[in-house]
Amino acid sequence: MSKQLSRHNPASNEFVKGESPFYWIARLNNIYHHRMERAMHKVGADLPTWRTLMILHENGTSSMSEISLHAVVKLPTITKIVYRLQERGLVTTNTSANDGRVTEVSMTPNGEVVLAEMRAATENVFTKGYDGLTPAKIARLNKMLIQLFDNLDHY
Repeated sequence: MSKQLSRHNPASNEFVKGESPFYWIARLNNIYHHRMERAMHKVGADLPTWRTLMILHENGTSSMSEISLHAVVKLPTITKIVYRLQERGLVTTNTSANDGRVTEVSMTPNGEVVLAEMRAATENVFTKGYDGLTPAKIARLNKMLIQLFDNLDHY
């Protein structure tokens, strides 16, 4: 490791936590979860519901594995979440026509209504979170985060 990066590596004696992107990512993730949970509590929702419905909204019908991957939640947990959402009438499940081992999940019209309520309830979290950031800055930040992700994903 170069001397230049030693302040960012916890294995180094020169490490300074406030200069580590991973420290700030962890802190950001924590405060994001707290703010989102608080905002969604007002409409009787939670973060797993948010993640699942947002994935279905963006991607359309998705397999349990796809939802698990993008929600960053283990497959058995996503399975429980999806069946809970199905009981509430927010999603439907079907066996894939291409592969009988795959369960596909789709959002219902009621799920779209609940998602709209959650989006309205959480809008201020994102408005405040992006305060002072331009679309160009957000794009640069995303590019750097993707690079960190790829570095570790291909490790």
